[in-house]
Amino acid sequence: MEEHKVIADDGRVLWAAELGRGEPLVLCHGGPGLWDMFDGLAELPAERVRVIRWDQRGGGRSEREGPYTTARTLADLDAVRVHFGLSRTALLGHSWGADVALHYALDYPNRVTSLVYVSGTGLGQEWRHEYRRNLAERLADQPEGPTGREAAVRLWTADFADPPTARQKAEELATPWFGVNEEANAALNAESRTWDERDLVGRCRELAVPTLIIDGAEDVRPRWAVDSLAEALPDVARVVLPSAGHVPWVESPGSFGLAVLAHLAH
Repeated sequence: MEEHKVIADDGRVLWAAELGRGEPLVLCHGGPGLWDMFDGLAELPAERVRVIRWDQRGGGRSEREGPYTTARTLADLDAVRVHFGLSRTALLGHSWGADVALHYALDYPNRVTSLVYVSGTGLGQEWRHEYRRNLAERLADQPEGPTGREAAVRLWTADFADPPTARQKAEELATPWFGVNEEANAALNAESRTWDERDLVGRCRELAVPTLIIDGAEDVRPRWAVDSLAEALPDVARVVLPSAGHVPWVESPGSFGLAVLAHLAH
């Protein structure tokens, strides 16, 4: 993996890396306020595509300097595209990163060849109520108290379908640990709550970019939240992995990799 420093249009420095050869695929990580945790995923398609990873502003190895807005995040993603000399690219976004990739495609459809929407939460906000209930149930046996890395690991255990191995998998996501940028998390989550679902549905109906939606059936975030997105997109396929939670490439790597590669091959 070759690491890069990407200079955004306001001078901030973003961490990025690339591996593999072939058509480009830019990965957009979850959060907000986190960093690229795509080690296993990035290796799945690297023999056939050029995988580009980056830490969003304020997270991980990128500069911790705002502003933290969706528009700023999309501008940073475009800076990554320009840095690597890509006129067009495929995008894969996970969780919050699925929103980033989708909004970029909506704003710049001519710069996106295809979209992979992984474990996203759709276009509306109603999912949050059921998510909080599901999360509380899955964490009921996990003692509260720690802060920082331990608090994140506890929370992330709920993202895996298999309780006996969830702690180990959450520990792996948290290694290396860069710390959660709470300012970025709060600002971007607050902005996302103001998005107008009807407006987004209308814009998605005009999006001609081929899209693959991948869900883990055991995700604590309800999968019905993505239905309106799937119904609005004119060129969409949907894959549900039955034994996976919120991080499906970890729990179902073979099925996940095959689905992504098949989509990118079209």
